[in-house]
Amino acid sequence: MWSNLPFDVLANIFSFLSPDSLARARSACKNWNLCSKTCNSFNLSASRPHSTHQPWFLGLPIRNQKPCCYAHNPVLNNWYELSLEFLPVPVRAVSPIGSLLLLKVSHSITLQLAICNPFSRQFRYLPQLNISRTNPAVGVVVLNQGVQFPSFRIYVAGGMSEATQGGGATYERTTEMYDSQLDEWRIVGSMPVEFAVRLTVWTPNESVRIENVLYWITSARVYSVIGFDIATNTWEELSVPMAEMLEFATLVRRNGVLGLVGGTSGGDACIWEMKEGKVWGLKNKVPGELGWKLLGGNKRNWDGTKCVGNDEAICLYRDLGSGMVVWRGVRNESSEWEWNWVEGCDCIKGKKVHRCSIRGILIHPSLASTCIF
Repeated sequence: MWSNLPFDVLANIFSFLSPDSLARARSACKNWNLCSKTCNSFNLSASRPHSTHQPWFLGLPIRNQKPCCYAHNPVLNNWYELSLEFLPVPVRAVSPIGSLLLLKVSHSITLQLAICNPFSRQFRYLPQLNISRTNPAVGVVVLNQGVQFPSFRIYVAGGMSEATQGGGATYERTTEMYDSQLDEWRIVGSMPVEFAVRLTVWTPNESVRIENVLYWITSARVYSVIGFDIATNTWEELSVPMAEMLEFATLVRRNGVLGLVGGTSGGDACIWEMKEGKVWGLKNKVPGELGWKLLGGNKRNWDGTKCVGNDEAICLYRDLGSGMVVWRGVRNESSEWEWNWVEGCDCIKGKKVHRCSIRGILIHPSLASTCIF
């Protein structure tokens, strides 16, 4: 029966498969291999977006012993090791862009960005910025959610500019934007110097986009949030609940709303959401037994805990082998979220995995060849 199916029908069926299942189907025969490469066009349609599959957790070692990363399939509850030997230079992950990863070249003093697909082993440098910057804040706006050729913009704000004649390096007060359709950078505005300083010194690279605003969290003295409206080129600062008590804090996007995940010494890890009037409201707490398991019974010391989240899941983790607490949306009519425990990656195919510090990314994997490369 399968050999007699029309090509478009078989491709439609393949579009429902996760990347690991699709890879196995691709190896069955030449006809299925060709068909599997066609099925990505179905994933781009409005009737079957790529988000029908749950996002995978990608753990990228912060200090690589070898060029690889580790991926967790939430459906099969399996860990995989992905080789990154195709990357020409050492990199650090910044943000997902659909099924792609935005990367920062780690051996470059000034910011050099690149993109890759760790599943199809594609890589490309992005053009150089107009202004050389060290350690600026980076934000991503995805305009087209299709996995094969996502249209996106990257915003870079602040950073230290190169030393000028007769003076030292200064904080850069401009914002640049990269447009993937034009494949070029341009200056889009200026920013207050105090925000430039805080985004450069006290801000991690990851950002959260809610409608027309990019948000970053800063940890200068106490946690606070800096927002940049890309439509009006205006900046603002927002307070953070329990800012002076938080041992860790991470911004997330959940159901299209700005969220904050943080934990206090001896207390709980909580999830807040921004309500109308820019007021934070408590949404949920990490269940006590799962928090205890994540921290190894360490009396609720949340220091060293990391978090990554999107509209479909929020993951709290510490290192590759310690396991994860996951709050994930249930795919049913109720649209409820439930808490789960994911065992850490300590063994793959019977081979021991070295326990290491990681940077987590949630990504929708794809084997599609992308024309942006």
